[in-house]
Amino acid sequence: MAKSAYEYVKEFESSDVITPNVWIVVRIDGKCFHKFADTHHFKKPNDLCCLDLMNKCASNVMQEIHDIILAYGQSDEYSFVFERNTRLYKRRLMKILTHVCSLFSVSFAVHWNDFFPDVRMKGLPSFDGRIVTYPTNKNLRDYLSWRQTDCHINNLYNTTFWNLVQLEGVSRKEAEERIRHTISSGKHEILFQLGVNYNNEPEQFRKGTLIVKEKINKKQVIVENSVNINTRLCLTFTDIIGDSFWEKNPYILSTD
Repeated sequence: MAKSAYEYVKEFESSDVITPNVWIVVRIDGKCFHKFADTHHFKKPNDLCCLDLMNKCASNVMQEIHDIILAYGQSDEYSFVFERNTRLYKRRLMKILTHVCSLFSVSFAVHWNDFFPDVRMKGLPSFDGRIVTYPTNKNLRDYLSWRQTDCHINNLYNTTFWNLVQLEGVSRKEAEERIRHTISSGKHEILFQLGVNYNNEPEQFRKGTLIVKEKINKKQVIVENSVNINTRLCLTFTDIIGDSFWEKNPYILSTD
């Protein structure tokens, strides 16, 4: 590349290289998503079409960025875990972050009609994000456990709140007052009295969505879902707080 007298301005750029040998997590969130959901009349407490659209967007990101090994999503957020020793963009923070956010936002707009064929999109959806690094496998697992616990807490609250509004006919203010000081068992009891067994709610709502790159035999590759010739995306709604999932899939946290 030709040099010029103006090239010195590059010296003003901040160094944002991420420390080697740490897990990189990009978490994206919908910007003003509550307003976006209300504008498009999303179903409460969970809109399955929107959740499936979010999963489609996350899958697109993982297919495009091969260094992502795992993604976990709930509500309007998704967390992407990169290979511990990734050299993507020479580990430059802003390059990685902006790539993920832009891919996800564009995918959401492009695939909107696939999941909402009869709903015209009003306004442009966008997702902001942050990068956090974790030095140990335990730190990373604790982060994912935190997000899944958050999914459970929020979904139990929202399920109780909206069932009070929709089934019992109370106002939103009254529903909030009813459950404001309740613990988990109290919310379960309110739902039981309304004829709702929370444990029968779809796992996708209660546990969120996990997408992993599953190693497979070359002969088993499904072209439309494959990331490369040795892996394919596997979408599940499973517990990632306990040890069972990690013991069955030790390769995920392996750096070999």
